[in-house]
Amino acid sequence: MKLRNWLTTVPTLVIIGSVLFLVLTVGGSLLLWGHSFANNIVHSQLSEEKISFPAKGSSALDPKEFPGLQRYAGQAVDNGPKAKAYADQFIKTHLKSVAGGKTYSEVSAAAQQDPNNTKLQAQANTLFKGETLRGLLLNVWGWATVGAIAYWVGIAALIGALAVFIALALGYVMHERSIHRTVEQVTSPRQETLV
Repeated sequence: MKLRNWLTTVPTLVIIGSVLFLVLTVGGSLLLWGHSFANNIVHSQLSEEKISFPAKGSSALDPKEFPGLQRYAGQAVDNGPKAKAYADQFIKTHLKSVAGGKTYSEVSAAAQQDPNNTKLQAQANTLFKGETLRGLLLNVWGWATVGAIAYWVGIAALIGALAVFIALALGYVMHERSIHRTVEQVTSPRQETLV
């Protein structure tokens, strides 16, 4: 009965608060699920590819040429930040040395003009494969970033839902106290003071 009285007395605030609570709870939960899904997919897909950074101290991971990759030495590429580092700092560096810094589109155009030039054809083939792998790894990094954003927005939404729930509970308690005070004032006998 108390809850029904509260609902009929302040219906607009209760409806708005309840809808907001539900939206934030469902939205926050879905965002956290999306984060988990993105992380699991990124990790499982990258792990299946078995891409690894060269071991520390190897000539393939020279500290002068790859200073930003030393912290990943010998590790598997199994998450978004590692995929970005491998794409931008390892593959990109190697691709620059294939055709004097030219891109696939530049070399491919030249190779189409001279189809008998085996060196240009090999460079175009290598650049195509390297830039494709680099693009795929950067795409994985993008999805991992979307997953990370979903995580923090989901946490914020759930905190917001908790705040709305607390506000609804406080509103209910304050409303009940107000009703009790009103009832006490009406039912208590008036004492008149003698003058």
